[in-house]
Amino acid sequence: MSDTVLIPGGRDVRATLDTAASDAPNADAEDAPHADAVVVACPPHPQQRGHRGDERLTAVSDALTDRGIDCLRFDYGDWDEGYGESTDADAAVGWALDRYGRVGLFGFSFGGTVALVAAASRPGLAAVCALAPTARLNPDVDAVAALGEVVDRGVPVRVVYATRDSTADWEPVIERAEALGVETVAFESDHFFVGRAARVGETVAEFLAPRLRE
Repeated sequence: MSDTVLIPGGRDVRATLDTAASDAPNADAEDAPHADAVVVACPPHPQQRGHRGDERLTAVSDALTDRGIDCLRFDYGDWDEGYGESTDADAAVGWALDRYGRVGLFGFSFGGTVALVAAASRPGLAAVCALAPTARLNPDVDAVAALGEVVDRGVPVRVVYATRDSTADWEPVIERAEALGVETVAFESDHFFVGRAARVGETVAEFLAPRLRE
């Protein structure tokens, strides 16, 4: 089941909340009828047609709701060169923390970078997973530095990337992740994980779900 959500704040941020079915095959009985855990999902670049209905985001949401965990997929407000978009993610996480006991954060591409940047300054997250993040949103917003800050907070992190990705500048993020001992998962794929969305969803959910139940 899905509902439309308006995220409070100074920007027009709209979201879809996908709620876990009480009879989800991988859901624990304690999750019925309402999950106490949610993952906030950040879409790819809005100027490259990124939106909350992105195939990778919906695949992650499907895998999470199958495990009894809700997923909040949101759209950014007006384009603001990465600054406002990071604020949007923080607002969405704040909305989730007000309503759920455990909150995780996920993002794809530009959204993966947004997720890392938002997680660096937002306490209370249970786990973060970034899919094909690029190293920077802009000259001032650096995912490589943010990753170190997230690790310093003790938040579990997984970075998933594509070895044939020629779209995102992902190498600095992976190098930093491996130096920090952060778990990384490689796909033999291009940036868009063509034909692999379902497996990507499972890979993300397999990491996030146990940490949202601890």
